[in-house]
This record gives sequence, structure tokens and C-alpha cells, in this order.
Amino acid sequence: MSFVELKDIDVSYDGKQSILKELSIAMEKGELVSLLGPSGCGKTTTLRVIAGLIKPTSGDFMVNNKNLTSVPVHKRQFGMVFQSYALFPHLTVEENVAFGLRLRKEKKEVIDKKVEEMLSACGLDGFSKRYPKQLSGGQRQRVALARALVVEPDLLLLDEPLSNLDAKLRVAMRIEIKRIQQKLGITTVFVTHDQEECFSISDRVAIMNRGIIEQYDTPEMIYRYPKTEFVARFIGFENFFKVKKKDLVVMTESGVELHVSERYVKLTGDLMATIRPEDISISSTGLIKGRILVRTFLGKSYQYEVETEIGSLLVNGDDHQMYEVGQEIGLDFSKEKIILLNK
Repeated sequence: MSFVELKDIDVSYDGKQSILKELSIAMEKGELVSLLGPSGCGKTTTLRVIAGLIKPTSGDFMVNNKNLTSVPVHKRQFGMVFQSYALFPHLTVEENVAFGLRLRKEKKEVIDKKVEEMLSACGLDGFSKRYPKQLSGGQRQRVALARALVVEPDLLLLDEPLSNLDAKLRVAMRIEIKRIQQKLGITTVFVTHDQEECFSISDRVAIMNRGIIEQYDTPEMIYRYPKTEFVARFIGFENFFKVKKKDLVVMTESGVELHVSERYVKLTGDLMATIRPEDISISSTGLIKGRILVRTFLGKSYQYEVETEIGSLLVNGDDHQMYEVGQEIGLDFSKEKIILLNK
């Protein structure tokens, strides 16, 4: 059995507006799992169910084989880091980190030792006597992380913890979070709307849409093999066309036949196909003929909008060969690069 499990979780407000719909997800001990999706998809609500801030309408929440669905938030052994850090401005760094331990009435020598160890783990040596106003944004974020971790939680919950930082500091902090999480081996749930941030640190990712999980897999599998049109569009695929499939051949609405990978041998029905711009090859003898409508310089390459019989496609070419607007070209699709999606 998995270390953390949400089983058929429903959340609705006033019995009408459904926020989560039979949501199920399982996490292994020591994993960092991210909930990713657009605003309003239900990721923060899911985190609040886990934290105990929201009681689900139905379903069960389990941690280490214990049902915590009705356990109040203050009795859950979890650590949480908020978007706003929520540090006490009148307390020093060490006093902020020690706060949870003092609430538990731990002995002073135990508190001092744990706080010192956690400040060191979070790269805060030498900052113990400073106040939050004397710290940078990244330092305040590490204090919030240290405060959540020092109580040795069963589960660490991170709610958009990097959204208040500038772009350069966000990159540094996400590496820091992953380093600390791996060092301590703590099971972590990370909520974000930033795909790059999420994919860079997660062991697995749940992509959410309107209260359901559209795909739950490793970042690599989601990036390479999205399963639905929503997931593909969300992670950056731009070329889409309807197809019908027979065996390992698909036919577009215009009658063009394309071969696809054996991984789709069991997929049936009317489907959507997609392919990334960089996975389309340009050649004079290409199977699909097209005419260039727009050329855009991307720095290391050119991108072309090409009008074809299967629709308008975005295609990336290298910087060694530049094609002109209005020029007729041919396009080839590798069967391993064509992705078939459930509509």
C-alpha cells in the first residue's frame, strides 16, 4: 500500500458547485509529488484536504495506513509552507524555527539542538539572531521551510512557495528545496502553476483540470507522451489535427495517411494527433506539402507557420537553412514523434 492515498475525494460547496470529483492519487514514501494545473483546477483545494483545512464531501484520506479524513488539522503531523511565508516578524530566525517545538513543550536542549541542525541543513548558519525584515526573500523562504521541517513531519506541504520570488531566485530555491527534501527523505506535496518549476524537481506530477486528474506520471513521461488534449496543450504542444486510426496507421480528415508508434496499437476510436514543432522535418520531398505563411527568428532557429492540407502547422527549422515566406516546402513526421490523444 502507498504511503499517502486519496481515494475518491469529492469536494463541493453548498452541495452544488463541485470542486473535486472522485479524485484519487497515491504517493510513495519519500516522493516529491507536484499538483500542476491552471487557476481553478482544484490543486490548492486538494492540498487543503490533505492538510485538514477542508473536509471532503466524500472519500478517504490515508497516511501510512491510517485514515485521517476526520482528524483535525492540529492533530496531523504535517509541515506546511505558504506562499506568504507567514513568519512572525517579532521573532528571530531561531525563534521562528523553534516555534512548533515550543508548542509541543520539548526540552530546551532538544529544541536548541534540532533548531541548530535544521538551520544548517537549510543553509541558514549565521542567521539565527536576525529578524525576518533583515532577510532576503530567499532567506525568509528557507526559514519557513526550516520551521516546517524541524518538527519532523510525516508529510511536507508546499503551497506555491516560490511565487513571491524573482525568476533567478526561484531557480535557486527550487534546487534548494529538492536538495533538502532528498537529504531528509520526506514525502512532499508541491502545488504550483509553473510547469518548468514543477518538472524540474518532481518525482511524479498530477496534472489537474476542473477537479480531476488528467494524467499522473513522471515529468519525462508527461512531457513526451501526454494522454489527453488538455495535457498536451497545457505543456506546450501546438499542432493538433483530428485522425481516425486503423492498426498502426492514422488518416487525417483530408485523407493523409501517417504511421504511428506501436505504443498506440490498442488505442481506438476517433482521436486527436499532435506533434511538436521541433519534431517536424522540412525537405523538398516531404510527404505533406505546404506553403510558408510566416517566418519567425527564435535565435538558434527559425519557426515557420506552414499552411498544409491537414491545417496550419508550426514547424521549427535550424539556422543553417532559411526558407522564405510564400515558399513551397515538404514536411515529414517521424512515427515515433506523433502523439495520439483521447479527445
